[in-house]
Amino acid sequence: MQITAALVKELRERTGAGMMECKKALTETQGDIEGAIELMRKSGQAKADKKAGRIAAEGRIEIASEGNQAVIIEVNSETDFVAKDANFQQFAATCAQAALASDVSDVEGLMAVQMDGQSLEDRRAALVAKIGENVQVRRFERVQSTGPLGAYLHGSRIGVLVSLEGGDDDLAKDVAMHIAASRPICVDADQVPAETVAKEREIFRAQAQDSGKPPEIVEKMVEGRIRKFLAEVTLVGQPFVKNPDQTVGQLLQEKGARAAGFVRYEVGEGIEKKVENFAEEVMAQARGA
Repeated sequence: MQITAALVKELRERTGAGMMECKKALTETQGDIEGAIELMRKSGQAKADKKAGRIAAEGRIEIASEGNQAVIIEVNSETDFVAKDANFQQFAATCAQAALASDVSDVEGLMAVQMDGQSLEDRRAALVAKIGENVQVRRFERVQSTGPLGAYLHGSRIGVLVSLEGGDDDLAKDVAMHIAASRPICVDADQVPAETVAKEREIFRAQAQDSGKPPEIVEKMVEGRIRKFLAEVTLVGQPFVKNPDQTVGQLLQEKGARAAGFVRYEVGEGIEKKVENFAEEVMAQARGA
């Protein structure tokens, strides 16, 4: 596989490593960028995987709620300009309300929902024709809670729903704001996928073995790093954003509450956006003319 400059550039941005190290790692993994990151972490070359995914697509997150139930939805556009358009915003809000009012479980079912005699898919197609840009409903999730249900929107790009058992609405809102800021991947260590922990342990062991320490010391180093990793990626292990001297877990315990689950959406996360070369586009248009 040809290792392109764009691929090397992306790896450099995600790892902070030098160009030659990035190219070498990509060559060894035949262009697999995630494999290259893992390889570089094992050898200690990668400073950090700075991005969880390429945030590329534009659009907005909407939340609709009623009682102990809420829906969070992501609707995408091609440009930020359209994402701020009133027609686009109204369509996104309509989709959220339709998802809340119906019992559909996937996007296909949602787009078939009728509102005022017109399906959401027909509304989407009409909007595309009106604004001249592709619009897609990417995903949504419904959350029901037996306790306080926290909802938080950071602008229109990040949205969070969190369900608590115990506590109150203020606590649920604070926890939702924390999740928006700190990006936990799950509630506690028991929910972290076993393969994720195994991969991190393998990487930490490779790093620790380079220290030349005895095997028993290496294992202690690995387990210490695993504990730190689990604290960093779990909601209950993270320092609370409003009081970093206290973990979210300690805060919940103090309030007699427990986090039952959460959903965090960020616009475009994991979507790769086509990079346009403006000069080439102008030249192409000139040639066509």
